[in-house]
Amino acid sequence: MRYSVISFDLDGTLVDTGAEIAAAVNRTLTEFGLPAQPESLIFGFIGAGTRTTLQRTLDHLCERDGVCVNERCRAAMLPRLDAHYGDLAGSIAQPYPGALAALHALHLGGVKLACLTNKEDAHARKVLQGTGLLNAFHFVVGGDRLPHPKPHPEAMRHVLAALAGEASQAAHVGDSATDVEAARAAGVEAWFVPWGYTGGRPDAGRDAHRHFTGLPEVADFVLSANREQGCRLAA
Repeated sequence: MRYSVISFDLDGTLVDTGAEIAAAVNRTLTEFGLPAQPESLIFGFIGAGTRTTLQRTLDHLCERDGVCVNERCRAAMLPRLDAHYGDLAGSIAQPYPGALAALHALHLGGVKLACLTNKEDAHARKVLQGTGLLNAFHFVVGGDRLPHPKPHPEAMRHVLAALAGEASQAAHVGDSATDVEAARAAGVEAWFVPWGYTGGRPDAGRDAHRHFTGLPEVADFVLSANREQGCRLAA
């Protein structure tokens, strides 16, 4: 099989953004008189956009401590979260080992690259810019720019349409069940990496087609498969 399009999730797949997301959530909580929460707790709520991370944290506070925030106050918190995260996005985040080299190798190998994330588009671009990864991608799209974000199949289909790719020659790399479900629903290969934010699901990668232990391994696999396919066509 030859791969022409590889799509990557952002948070927990390419970049460790947990600390800056947790900081933005906690700044928002304390601004509204609520107790800051441990980073480790907030990490478990990452994966569907920063706003959803805050909502999940508020739900947890209500269920665990009986500290419940009504919808009017929640709505008021969202623009403050956006402002806090806008100040932080890309400032604390760190690419996972080998991320830039892997993307560069794939780019040089003629593979079209996309970043498909449920993070808000503006924040996603700031993270990619701040970590030096933005220019590696042919296409970047955040969850708030899509009618149906992951795990809806239209998210991945949007990427394929933008890059003139075919599902049979594409894969999506992610760290959550949301990524696996989005890929499989769109008919592309679902590839899983184990170091990110699984949303508390130890079986998040259960239905993935392939598991990888590092981003350079992803690049090596794709380029090797493409070379092998090229040799077969030339034979």
